[in-house]
Amino acid sequence: MSSEGLNNCGKYRKFEFVLYCLIMLVVFILGTTLDAKGQTLKKTFKYATFYTAFSGGNSVADDNIYSVTNGLQTDVLETPFDYSITAGVRKIARFGYENRASVFYDGTEKSYSDAANIGKVKGFEFLFEADWRRQQGRNFLDQDYFLRYVAKNWIAKVEYLQDGFADVQYFEGSQRFRLHANDRLSFNIGVAQRISEPYGYNPLEQWVLSNNNIHYTSLAIQEGYTVDVQNGEYFSPDGELVANSVDVWEQVIIPEVINDYVGKKRNELPNVWNYSVVVGYDYYKYSKDFWVHSWASVMPYHLKTDNEFSFFETTEDEQWTDYGLGLIFGWRLNKSLGVFLEGKYNKYWNREWHDFSVGLNYVIL
Repeated sequence: MSSEGLNNCGKYRKFEFVLYCLIMLVVFILGTTLDAKGQTLKKTFKYATFYTAFSGGNSVADDNIYSVTNGLQTDVLETPFDYSITAGVRKIARFGYENRASVFYDGTEKSYSDAANIGKVKGFEFLFEADWRRQQGRNFLDQDYFLRYVAKNWIAKVEYLQDGFADVQYFEGSQRFRLHANDRLSFNIGVAQRISEPYGYNPLEQWVLSNNNIHYTSLAIQEGYTVDVQNGEYFSPDGELVANSVDVWEQVIIPEVINDYVGKKRNELPNVWNYSVVVGYDYYKYSKDFWVHSWASVMPYHLKTDNEFSFFETTEDEQWTDYGLGLIFGWRLNKSLGVFLEGKYNKYWNREWHDFSVGLNYVIL
């Protein structure tokens, strides 16, 4: 596909994305304004919390780098301090097991239940949060924006998620019917639409040789590097000497060339739409001494399209399963001892990201 075609395709995808967001926003507004209790849009935003915070601290200790090329020389590898800048607004009812330990929101709170299919109460809930952070000299951006409306017999949700650590980024919308087993357990089934970069696409596939090695020198030359075979020197696209030995060329420069090439090709490609069937459940039981909150969303079937960058190209036209799971468990065995387990796990397009915490508390009486 030509670069012009890619640009036009990218513009078209952006138009689709904006149009889809507008449609979903209309659905949410109608849902909140036409509620059976006559809830107005103003009431929908009542009790929402806006927050922003800055936090920081020292990173790993500076490291001394020694060189003997021109006598003993010492350089100091400095790592800048870590920081986090968080800004957001949220309106999500807390479950019985959730306690506000702090007076203020500062963006560092970890609420696994935000990922559940339904909230504690019916109606409109939302979260918009962005976190700019630097950790051990590397910059990351985490974003989570979602709108969710829960009715007695249906659920609608739209979300944009970017996890800088996991290197995953996508937009997802879903519309589901709810089936109530009892007051604690409900099932849901519906459809989901996702927009993401073409995960599974391998930009290096055309450069792989029959022996499974990479024709890296040809790739580097295509990217503008030049090689002086006679003198064993290697130059960057700007004409700068970057290596004067094969070892430096292969161990230092080539990895940078491959990394830059993969990043460039990923950015050139248009986003891909995924249309899937989604099924899930939510279970919530709470008492003062024992609670369980569990949920799951599974996408076992996906609509096959003729997009050349579809994930079906990776699976060789076979279906695959994407899913997200969550569990929050707590048990106060007696007045002194309590145990807890909290976590969530996601797998989309063979990309996995998860976090958890487990432990016990013992109070000496």
